[in-house]
Amino acid sequence: SIQQHPTKSKPTTSNSTNRGSTMARTKEEREQQRLEAKQRGENRKAAKAAKAEAAGLDGGDCAEKDAKPNPNDLRKNIPLSKEHNATLPALNLPIDTLAKVLRFLPAREFGAIALSCTGFNHVLGGCRVAHISSRLMRREDEEGKQSSCGSMCLVGGLQLCIGRKEAQEILDRSLTGGGETNRLISKKMKQSNKKHASGDGDCDEYPGYARFVEEATIGYSAMQCSRNAVFPIHLQGRFVSCSPEHTLLRLGGGGNTSSGPGGSGTAAWGVGKRGQLGNGKRDDEAEPRLLMGKIGWGVRIVQVAAGGGLVRVAHSLLLTSMGRVLSFGSAQYGQLGHGYDAGKQLSDCLRPRYIDALKGEKCTCVAAGELHSGAVTIDGDVYTWGEGFCGQLGLGDRRPHLLPEQVMLGGLEDECVSNMSCGCRHTLVTTEEGEVFSWGLGRFGVLGRSYTDFTYNNDIGMVVPDGEDGQVQGAAARPPPMPAAAIDAAVAAANDQVDGINELMESLEALNLTLDDPSDQCYPKVIDSLKGFRAVGVSAGHRHSMILDEHGSLYTFGSGAGGALGHGDLSGQEYPVKVMEFDDNGIRIHQMSAGVDISMVVTTEGTVYAWGKATDGRLGLGTENENITLPRKVEFEDTGFKAVDAECGYVHSLIVGLDGAIYQCGGVGTDGKDDGQQGLDSHDGKLGRPVLLSGHNIWHRIAEPQEKVVKETWTKYGKYELKGRSKMMNEGVSSVA
Repeated sequence: SIQQHPTKSKPTTSNSTNRGSTMARTKEEREQQRLEAKQRGENRKAAKAAKAEAAGLDGGDCAEKDAKPNPNDLRKNIPLSKEHNATLPALNLPIDTLAKVLRFLPAREFGAIALSCTGFNHVLGGCRVAHISSRLMRREDEEGKQSSCGSMCLVGGLQLCIGRKEAQEILDRSLTGGGETNRLISKKMKQSNKKHASGDGDCDEYPGYARFVEEATIGYSAMQCSRNAVFPIHLQGRFVSCSPEHTLLRLGGGGNTSSGPGGSGTAAWGVGKRGQLGNGKRDDEAEPRLLMGKIGWGVRIVQVAAGGGLVRVAHSLLLTSMGRVLSFGSAQYGQLGHGYDAGKQLSDCLRPRYIDALKGEKCTCVAAGELHSGAVTIDGDVYTWGEGFCGQLGLGDRRPHLLPEQVMLGGLEDECVSNMSCGCRHTLVTTEEGEVFSWGLGRFGVLGRSYTDFTYNNDIGMVVPDGEDGQVQGAAARPPPMPAAAIDAAVAAANDQVDGINELMESLEALNLTLDDPSDQCYPKVIDSLKGFRAVGVSAGHRHSMILDEHGSLYTFGSGAGGALGHGDLSGQEYPVKVMEFDDNGIRIHQMSAGVDISMVVTTEGTVYAWGKATDGRLGLGTENENITLPRKVEFEDTGFKAVDAECGYVHSLIVGLDGAIYQCGGVGTDGKDDGQQGLDSHDGKLGRPVLLSGHNIWHRIAEPQEKVVKETWTKYGKYELKGRSKMMNEGVSSVA
């Protein structure tokens, strides 16, 4: 049987014959192939040496033997098993050169490059420090001039870190800021972090943090509504927004993709009686609660705006990356922009709803006041809606407008507006040329300019223009004089109830209410006193305003109640006045916020200053019940904490850190509790100081929350299926009892 098997010397088949041309069958043929391969290698080596010699380099064996390995050679960490990895043009660059190139790429494109090659991902991990440093450091040459490769911030550049070592510490802190947040992390990242404890592993998570930093420092946000859409640099509500009763915070989101950005969802907490929390209920929330309906996981939020005042009404606005506007909350005065519903009613909206009247516009900025709202489009147009009885809509009348309408008066139709801010009864906007326009209630000097009284026809509530711009040339119209007997009766009644009248007037002044105030300005007008200065940001508070110029100087005007202007006294100002406390000490401002008689700013070095009414720790300056008339530094328990944004409300304020952590000062009382910080011991030294919202970080990607749906049980009785028949019968018996 063994002899029946073919032997090795048996002639091959046709297949083996075809392979004969490429595979040697004898010892002599194999030896010949080795010699030919050796000769080809020598030829390649000689050609390489000739090429190096032609370039003026020594490519001999001696030079190769003496050459030292390049520590910046990218290919040493790249698996060269695939031919395309070895031929990537970027791999021919030293790592320090590649890092300088990548710093000009936005975080979104940086993440796209990391996903282009598995080995390239690890190489980019070593470029993170240089990339993030270019967003945090102000680079200057020998003459002190700012380099173009540094920060792009309009206020002269940030200085949030001073070296690569500190930049690496910031990257490490970003992963742990806010405590345990249950952030999503891939299995590959876990293995990479264990293998590279120094932080030089894969950079799957870095693009998400870099996008957060770019929004916080240079104002860049990857808007999807248009390639040319520019997000304002100095903006109210970039990450957080406060009203006297509730708070909105960008939190969560990111989807299931490794490079998806966090901070695209929204959380809300505070008083929810008017549906301003957007959770479908009217219940109060003491802790941040994420909004449902794919907010952050299907719809990316880039700005939030919390509106409301001291009259127990509140509403909320959300701006998506597609330029659409969502609104919810109280609709009593048309501030949601939805118009009448089917029943000719202005019903509150308990969940986010798109404003259909703006679906044809792509917005880049939204603002919410007490009873009105506004938006800025990519073309620089301004739309307002809501209550307008003080002229805060800028539409030339004092009527409410239930749907958004474009502001076309006062020369604003020819301007390209960059951002806007809505106060209690007034509105401020800045143009690309650096001009500031204001309109609305002019009491306390919140408009920052002189004005001429308007004449109104009280029957129809419309402006009666008397001049070219609708301004009265003479005295304002006044009601007919009262008879002498009526005046005596009014004086006698006031003397009998002088205490009550004084208390009422103080309350009305605090609420900024008026029946017919000649200071109402229904037409936008530029603030002439700022001529020669280029403004880059505005903030409209309850009864004072703030303006930031391109050099980082701060101007305040309006009511000085509580010391909110920061000039060292309680006096009001009718025109913008520079806060000299900052200029005298060489401090430059990056972000600002005006609340209800309180103010807060963030400097270019990440320091927070606050001033105004400091009751109940709302400023983070302790529990002293005093008026702070000059800016005072806010101290944190974490000495390495640096801020990038701050927002003020009425009894609370919020501060956002560079690592994404959130601190709260003061607090809104929920479920019948008093305002102020809850659950803190007065003896631990934390009362009145900023408190970390543990378990929350803006940029961390987290799993999408699932709304619990209670499945109702049905019981089948015979032929029909009845819903809880026995339960209904019991309820009927109990109700009768």
